[in-house]
Amino acid sequence: MEVTVKTAQQLRLTELEFELIKEKLGRLPNFNELCAFSGMWSEHCSYKNSIKWLKTLPRDGGRMLVKAGEENAGLMDIGDGLGLVFKIESHNHPSAIEPFQGAATGVGGIHRDIFTMGARPIAALNSLRFGNLEEDKTQHLLAGVVHGIGHYGNCFGVPTVGGEIYFDQCYHTNPLVNAMSVGIVKAGETVSAIAKGEGNPVLFVGSATGKDGIGGASFASADITEESAQDLPAVQVGDPFQEKKLLEACLEVIQTGAVIGMQDMGAAGIICSTSEMSAKGGSGMKIDLDKVPTRQKNMKAWELLLSESQERMLLVAQKGREEEVKRVFEKWDLPCSVIGEVTNDGLLNFYLNGELEASLPAHELVLGGGAPQYEREYREPAYFREIKKFDPSSIEVPGNFKIIAEQIIQLPSIASKRWIYTQYDSTVGTVNSSTNLPSDAAIVAVKGTKKGIAVTTDCNSRYVFADPYKGAMIAVSEAARNIVCSGGKPLGITNCLNFGNPYDPEVYYQFVNAIKGMGDACRKFDTPVTGGNVSFYNQNPDGPVYPTPTIGMVGLLEDIQSKMTLDFKNEGDIIYVLGDITDDINCSEYLTKIHGVEFSPAPHFDLDDELNLQQRVSELISKKLIRSAHDVSEGGLFVTLCESAFNCEFGFSVITSGRRKDAWLFGEGQSRIAVSVALDKMEAFENVVGDIPFEKAGVVTTGEIVIDGDFWGTIDWWQEKYDTAIENYLSKESAGAALIPL
Repeated sequence: MEVTVKTAQQLRLTELEFELIKEKLGRLPNFNELCAFSGMWSEHCSYKNSIKWLKTLPRDGGRMLVKAGEENAGLMDIGDGLGLVFKIESHNHPSAIEPFQGAATGVGGIHRDIFTMGARPIAALNSLRFGNLEEDKTQHLLAGVVHGIGHYGNCFGVPTVGGEIYFDQCYHTNPLVNAMSVGIVKAGETVSAIAKGEGNPVLFVGSATGKDGIGGASFASADITEESAQDLPAVQVGDPFQEKKLLEACLEVIQTGAVIGMQDMGAAGIICSTSEMSAKGGSGMKIDLDKVPTRQKNMKAWELLLSESQERMLLVAQKGREEEVKRVFEKWDLPCSVIGEVTNDGLLNFYLNGELEASLPAHELVLGGGAPQYEREYREPAYFREIKKFDPSSIEVPGNFKIIAEQIIQLPSIASKRWIYTQYDSTVGTVNSSTNLPSDAAIVAVKGTKKGIAVTTDCNSRYVFADPYKGAMIAVSEAARNIVCSGGKPLGITNCLNFGNPYDPEVYYQFVNAIKGMGDACRKFDTPVTGGNVSFYNQNPDGPVYPTPTIGMVGLLEDIQSKMTLDFKNEGDIIYVLGDITDDINCSEYLTKIHGVEFSPAPHFDLDDELNLQQRVSELISKKLIRSAHDVSEGGLFVTLCESAFNCEFGFSVITSGRRKDAWLFGEGQSRIAVSVALDKMEAFENVVGDIPFEKAGVVTTGEIVIDGDFWGTIDWWQEKYDTAIENYLSKESAGAALIPL
């Protein structure tokens, strides 16, 4: 087959990239080689439009044991000879086309990134974005994604302990499905994704290779259009039971000491794992593709190289110990084949039926090696002009606040996600210690120790849309606030950077400034960025999604018994609000959904105030001066108080203050936390709070809600509204489809 620039363009390579490939090879590539470059130089694998800015993030320090990008996932020291491994990644494009398998394989892929490092996954989280919940398409996507996450996670046996979900029209065509996994590994038992040692065998382990997922990395590096459904073969198909066996086999084979390196065959399949492991080790490989176990006959070389069939690993073992490795995988009834060996020439030579099908320098394929790096043009978005025009005084303060509150608490992005999370197993493995004790972050026990891990995913993309720099700082800060309110100390983050087309200067402006905001916030909290992924091209003909830099954060509780929950504990406890209560209604659900204002500035936020607040709340928790802590976020203070009241069916009586009652109740000004304090601890509490702004808002009651002396009903009435809101949106057909087990 003749290879031309047109061939390269069909493979989503540019003319300049085609010329660069020829220059690096010193010749014209053949079709197999061009396919390899197409996968490895795709946005999804090479980060060619983002790596310059990613390098500005704080990538080491704190408790990090490896720098960002050096391994498949971040690794933190949590003491007692244990490491915490964690990462978040997207599976947006596949989920937009085939939501069940797209979400399911996203879950499977992120767990493999954890156990390929030698860690056992102990918890999963997710962050989801969909369009208008009243539309059939949204209900179809939501049902499929939730079913896929629940099916894979439940069968694999790792609890889903937390997450978030938002609904906005901008995600109508292009939903966001971000999956996070957290694992624990013992010191000295980690495995690196490296190939070294000339003559050491290269083994393929796990499921056989098929034609599903071919071109998935390139597919994820283009806009979603009406024709995207034609790319359905690019969506992988997962098998959680096979992955469970692969997990146990991989962890067992590590114990033999025969493993040199191991990597998941994720995006771009065999070509990715062979090139990245070789480049990291300064080596090469000779691979016999006809020795790769396959599900279909007569697969071509390029198909074998690019297939993204799930539940597969590439493993480099010590020479002479091949049979020892094979026995482990045979025990777990998994394919295991020696498909080649490590070489010392830096070349990847792929053979099929004795014929050399591709010869490629490993270093030239990979991120940080020969893959191109671009700096795109960016400019302030035109819609900023509309944001700057917003005048809060133009919004008339309503008369009947109870009716407004009833509408807000039933908004899909605020209301209970019970319909969703009841489909996830949150207790399998007995690691989740907070199933019946609600807290701002999920608390996961570290078996064999007194420690607990606090984990959360956070990002309000409307804030980032309004102000990418401030919005990204808020995303990091809210994640840290959730960790702190749960009794933990923030350690580090992983990020999933979901943006539109990077060739759009306004989109790239959002990306650049979000990175700057994230970096400044992470430096302030000493929470380095351990890794993650960039997902560009979340865009359809109507425009890009809101910029959504999802933050996955982990924190540590030295003693899990010191955890803090968000629910009120006793009638008569005093309710305080820590942090400034401002007259800010900017970007709130109240302003956007009730008043229909799309363009307004990001809410009030000050990074120094945020850090001071979090440090003071940590001190209050350590001194046992508060009984509950819950941060003020979407829906404002009223929703925060309701959520604190629901669990034990308490109520609250509060007095609003300030010039705008709607801002006091529903505003989303940042750096605020609602706490409850026993009467006999009030003086000590206020002494510790010191110079942090605070307000004594009211008192915990037996079950009634009273605002400024007006009776607003009982807590069970409000909880019914909160708990059933999403179910009321869903059609019987879509809700039923998601609840039917496979």
